[in-house]
Amino acid sequence: MAKKKVPVKKVKPTAKKPAAAKSVATKPTKKSPPKKAAAKGKATTAKAAAKATPTKSAASPKSSSPPEVTLGRPLVTQEEKLYMLFHDDYEARQVFEFLRVDTVADLVRLSQEEIVKVLTAPVRRTVQRIRQRLAEKNRSLQGDEDFTRQHKAKLS
Repeated sequence: MAKKKVPVKKVKPTAKKPAAAKSVATKPTKKSPPKKAAAKGKATTAKAAAKATPTKSAASPKSSSPPEVTLGRPLVTQEEKLYMLFHDDYEARQVFEFLRVDTVADLVRLSQEEIVKVLTAPVRRTVQRIRQRLAEKNRSLQGDEDFTRQHKAKLS
């Protein structure tokens, strides 16, 4: 029985090895002509290099595809209400209210930069008004004396 098990184990690897051997046998057949050609001269080596270059460029688009990893199947629908999804995050719900978005579909249409720009616009406008009002009273924020001088010049 031990003899039967050993041939069975050898049969499985040999079944895999011939498949590998076929591909290996095919590769040396393909490699043989370039070796003979390389022995003939540099011109053939340049041809072999030219053949290798298209394969690399063909591999480049394939290599660019893997970095574009898919996110997989979405775990929430686009119709999902944001207040339900972020029910325990008060600040996020305030942002959604300010942006006037209700669903995931509305939110994913915005980029991160757009959200930050929309959220900070009122603060930037308020700080500008503060600077102007202080400049009218001959005062300025720390390091903002140049703005005060320019604003006073505009008013004069």
